[in-house]
Amino acid sequence: MLRKQEYDPDTGELLGTGYDDHAAAVTSTAAELHRAGIGHRLGFQTEIGHRLGSSFVQRADLVVRAPEAGVPVLLVEVDRRTEDAHELVAKLRRYWEWGRLLPKDAAKSKVDLVRSRPDAIEHVDHEKRLWRRFYPPTGREGLVPLAFVFADTTTTKVANTVAVLEEIGRRYWAPRRYDSLYEKAVTALDYRQAMPVVVTTLEKLTEHGAGAVVWRRLGRNGEQTLTAALDNPDGDALYRAQEARADAEDKQRRAAEREAQRPVCSRCGGKFTDERWEEITVHRTAVRAGDKSLCGPCRADDVARQEAAAEAARLKAAAPEPEDDQEPDRSHGWFRRRA
Repeated sequence: MLRKQEYDPDTGELLGTGYDDHAAAVTSTAAELHRAGIGHRLGFQTEIGHRLGSSFVQRADLVVRAPEAGVPVLLVEVDRRTEDAHELVAKLRRYWEWGRLLPKDAAKSKVDLVRSRPDAIEHVDHEKRLWRRFYPPTGREGLVPLAFVFADTTTTKVANTVAVLEEIGRRYWAPRRYDSLYEKAVTALDYRQAMPVVVTTLEKLTEHGAGAVVWRRLGRNGEQTLTAALDNPDGDALYRAQEARADAEDKQRRAAEREAQRPVCSRCGGKFTDERWEEITVHRTAVRAGDKSLCGPCRADDVARQEAAAEAARLKAAAPEPEDDQEPDRSHGWFRRRA
């Protein structure tokens, strides 16, 4: 594992092999991860190529697979400060771009959409992207996580390099705000298009162990364990909870506003039922709603009185008129025949 393999950056052709300190640092990183229970003996691969659309091959120093430890996949770049900080930003960008590629057999509609709109790939599920052909789901939002492990350098140089990664590489690792109707109520962050980036030093791994609080996530203060640094407590789970809570509160608010506008009967002072309220406002029923200031029961009373009066008038109109040879019998309240 100490043998470093040199590849042509354009063709990917193996140029030669040799031993060097960088390969030793990569091996030591893998050993510390394995010692902490992160990754089994066959869960480590070195110099894994990730080919971009330009045919450039970005090779990861180490790929770790440790699903049982909560790290299904982790790309590791070991830097002995032989590379400029901006080159590390360029590596981060290339990994991020690789995570946004479509496979060669992607549906033509998706290919055309991505070609026509640069950000259209963000609407393509990760399951349909190229990276999911190589790596399992991470169990978290976003792309494959990337770790920078610094070795044989000073604390000041590490701090300066991390500052450059955070500032210039923000486009690639930083989450966004969710596009929500409840913008003020939702503080959760959207990590779906971001590449999680954690940093540490080989010296910390050796002294404290890879399972200790030695990992720092870009964009956060302080150090955490690896799994805690990769988790997103302010991500999707928080978003769904805040969205549901905000939606419930909005429904309560709208219900209270509606209740405050509910009409009150001008006769009995009672509030209108939903049925009566709808009856006086919907166009097809409003014309038959009668006095719109009356609630349903009062309106029903009016209708009953009107129907009773109409029935009395009908009966009166239907009563027989007295004949000419009859006169009223005042004593018995009816008619008697004339003599």
